[in-house]
Amino acid sequence: MNLRDLAYLVALAEHRHFGRAAAASFVSQPTLSTQIRKLEEELDISLVERMPRKIRLTDAGEEIVRHAREALNEVAQIRAVARRTIDPQSGTVRLGLFPTLGPYLLPHVVPKLRERFPRLELLLREEKTEVVLEQLREGRLDAGILALPIHDAQLHQEFLFEEPFLLAVPEGHPLANRECVRLDDLADQKLLLLEDGHCLRDQALEVCQRAGTSERSGFRATSLETLRQMVAAGVGATLLPVLAIKPPVAPSADIRLVRFHAKAPSRRIAMVWRKTSAMAPFFLELARVFADLPAGLLDPAEPVQHLAPRHAAATLPGTGRAPASATATGHRQRG
Repeated sequence: MNLRDLAYLVALAEHRHFGRAAAASFVSQPTLSTQIRKLEEELDISLVERMPRKIRLTDAGEEIVRHAREALNEVAQIRAVARRTIDPQSGTVRLGLFPTLGPYLLPHVVPKLRERFPRLELLLREEKTEVVLEQLREGRLDAGILALPIHDAQLHQEFLFEEPFLLAVPEGHPLANRECVRLDDLADQKLLLLEDGHCLRDQALEVCQRAGTSERSGFRATSLETLRQMVAAGVGATLLPVLAIKPPVAPSADIRLVRFHAKAPSRRIAMVWRKTSAMAPFFLELARVFADLPAGLLDPAEPVQHLAPRHAAATLPGTGRAPASATATGHRQRG
C-alpha cells in the first residue's frame, strides 16, 4: 500500500467513474483500475462494486476512503510544514467562498494578496456553505471564508468584518424615494429571496422575522444576480449585501438602494480553518489581509450604485460578477 494508491481510491470515490478518476489523477484508466485491484488484493476485501457505467463503494470501501483522506491530508500537512519552514509565504492555499460573497469581495482583496504574498498560489472554489464545510473537514480545502455562526468545534473561526444589508427596490416602489427605512417599514413587503442552501437566504429570513414580514411565495432565485435582475424588472424588493452594490459591480438605473435607519441588519464574515492545520500561523496573516478592506467599502452611506460611473465595472456582461482573472491568483476552481 502506498500514498499513490490511496490517492487513486479517493479520486475514484469522488468521481464514481474509473475514466474520470483516471483523468483527474493524470494516469490512464487501465493504470488506475489495476492499482485499485492490487489494493483490494492486498487488503483481501472488495472496495468497489463495478457496474457498466458507474461504480459504487462497498461499506468497507467508504470507511477506508475516509481514512485515506485523513492520511493524505496529514501528508499534505507535513509537506506544508516543510515548505513554509523554507519559505513561509509560498505554496498553495485552497480557499472556499460562498457565491454571494466571493465575486464581490475578491476584487478588493486579491491585488493586496498578490502584493503581500507574491509567491502564493491561491486556488479558489466557490460553493455553498455546507459544501465548503464538508470539503474543509475532508481536507479538500485548506480554509474558507464564510458567514457566522458556524457550529463546528473542529474549526478555528477568525472574524474578518461585518457587512450591512441594504434594501433594493425597483423604481416607482413606495419606498424608492426614502433616504432610509426601519425594519418596521418592511412589515407589508414580501421579499424576494434565494433558494434553499444559500446562507444569504437564512440571513434574509432572519431579517424577515425581525421585521414581521415574509418571503414572496412562488419565487426563489438561484443567484444574487437573478435577485438583482428581478428587482430591476419590477418584480419586488430584496436585501443586498453592501459589497454587492459597490464598484466594480455595474450600477443599475432601475434599482433604488435604501439604507436602514440606525443599525442595519448585517452578516458577520469570518475565515475558518481546521484547528489541527499546520498552516494556522500563516492563515492568521492571510486573514488580516482579508479584514483590511478599503476605507468606506462597508459603509452603506458612501456613494453607491446610482452615483457610480457605468464604465467603472470590470464585470461580465449582465451578471455584475468580476471575471475569473480578476478574482484569483493561480487557478479558480469549482468543486
